[in-house]
Amino acid sequence: MDVKIEQSWKEWLQPEFEKEYFKQLTAFVRDEYRQGTVYPPGSLIFSAFNHCPFDKVKVVILGQDPYHEPGQAHGLCFSVNDGTPFPPSLINIFQEIKSDLGKTMPSSGNLLRWADQGVLLLNATLTVRAHQAGSHQNKGWEAFTDAVIHDLAAERSHIVYMLWGSYAQRKGSFIDTNRNLVLQSAHPSPLSAYRGFFGCRHFSKANDYLIATGQSPIDW
Repeated sequence: MDVKIEQSWKEWLQPEFEKEYFKQLTAFVRDEYRQGTVYPPGSLIFSAFNHCPFDKVKVVILGQDPYHEPGQAHGLCFSVNDGTPFPPSLINIFQEIKSDLGKTMPSSGNLLRWADQGVLLLNATLTVRAHQAGSHQNKGWEAFTDAVIHDLAAERSHIVYMLWGSYAQRKGSFIDTNRNLVLQSAHPSPLSAYRGFFGCRHFSKANDYLIATGQSPIDW
């Protein structure tokens, strides 16, 4: 099966593309795009990978589901297109960066600037039906993104994993904390941010670890 994804990821993930679940997932997703509006646009499904090759990953941030309203989702978790109002979780992320690093709120919620520095902004599910949160869950995407994390965890060291909320923490529970930095907190959603996301200082901790392991820090 020919999947349009960045070459290094294509090589690592080729075994997944050949599996029956992925073939069924592909058929389901194609059918969904034919029948109605699905986010992100088809050409951007693998945007997180295309901007962050396998050997360039420094930080992994795990999200759950793409945004499901117009103009938001473009293939990176928590990120929105230029000119789109910031969703609540993203506002809280920027607020934590401000209190942690003193950086002012950016004018755009487009996080491609992070992806291009080596931050893999990975949703567990890569597509969603318009206006229907979670509509593409349990169709195969979770198995695929589990394989992504397993490949990184097996083959790479000194990656920072930011696991916000119980879902992300379960998904990353097997990561070797001796070879990587695993940062855990509450989810940045307004429902939970005050239970430990605010004040977690994950962004400075990530940069301190990157510097200590001979890598360049992220300009958050």
